[in-house]
Amino acid sequence: MIDIICFSTTPWDPIPTRKQQIMKRMPKNCRIFYLDPPVTLIGPLKDPSLRPYLTRFRKSPKRIKENLFVFALPPIIPFYNKKRAINKFNQKMIANFVKEIIYQNFNLKSPIIWTYMPNTVDLLEHLSYSLLVYDCIDKHSEFQGFIDKALVERMEDELAQKSSVVFTTTQGLYNKLKPLNPHTYLVPNGAEFEHFNRASNRLPVPDEMKNIPHPIFGFVGVIHTWIDTQLIEYLAKERNEWSFVLIGPVGAGVNIDTLKKLKNVYLLGRVDHRDLPQYVSQFDVCLNLFRTNKLSENVSPLKFYEYLATGKPIVSTYMPQVEEFSDVVYIGKNYEDMLAKCFQALQEAQNPDIEKIERRIEYAKKTSWDSRVAEIIDILKREGINIE
Repeated sequence: MIDIICFSTTPWDPIPTRKQQIMKRMPKNCRIFYLDPPVTLIGPLKDPSLRPYLTRFRKSPKRIKENLFVFALPPIIPFYNKKRAINKFNQKMIANFVKEIIYQNFNLKSPIIWTYMPNTVDLLEHLSYSLLVYDCIDKHSEFQGFIDKALVERMEDELAQKSSVVFTTTQGLYNKLKPLNPHTYLVPNGAEFEHFNRASNRLPVPDEMKNIPHPIFGFVGVIHTWIDTQLIEYLAKERNEWSFVLIGPVGAGVNIDTLKKLKNVYLLGRVDHRDLPQYVSQFDVCLNLFRTNKLSENVSPLKFYEYLATGKPIVSTYMPQVEEFSDVVYIGKNYEDMLAKCFQALQEAQNPDIEKIERRIEYAKKTSWDSRVAEIIDILKREGINIE
């Protein structure tokens, strides 16, 4: 039995991301201990929905399947990405919790630590482990909030240097970390192919969408600060005969008041993951709308791979990770060009290009999560880490 402790940046529920997709596909001989990220003691002041997380660590772990458990961590002191001393205190506290609740109760000796968080580098001295895997999915120093960019960069560099293997999701992240650790590999994000490929067929119209006129330009995902809501506003105002459907919760601190006032913008909120294909099947065109900055330059957008699986036309802002699919994606360089690309994509939706549809679906098959995890396991094996 191989034990893996996963320090995640995303709670297991409700939105599946790379972390969940990889961990639930680990071989059955692995026991997975998935740790939801801790909230800060003041987190609920900014986002009231976080309040239950302050005490969730006292509850029993959630068992997802026979070999996969999800734990909540106790709340931590804020400003840990500004002051190293605070982070060291937090990480020692987390390590003590993990030793008491997981190591002792499940008889762990030297598990694999699989982390997504640069600040966990300060936890390593307090836990025994056999191997360290860092899966780098973002340019962490570019996130907003109480953060010292140089400190986050230093912690990430230290973590990469200490890791047995480093995975990255983009070429930019790979180029940064490869010089620090020769055992660094590029494995982009993927999609649940079978799930989202269902949307390539016209499924029954959800009640919430029955009165939304076509053409529908659709977006799926959390509306975070890095999503270009001003671009959505621009497109909606320029073409008020088009409908813009946004599916997903609104991130803390994101103001969408202007979008709410637009009659052709429909904010449907969070939709159960199981029902997403039914909603996406109603889209004429899929939208991938990131702000252009250093953060988006180093993002491997999950929603993009999910869109590919539908075969539908996709309009995207420029991102290095999308550029390689430029033969089947309409990529806009600025607001005016994005509008022009929307026209082109709509023309394809109204006059389907079978060859493009098939190529998108073929790309999606090659980038499925099953394929990605098989690649990760193969890399680990080549590195002498056999988890099968």
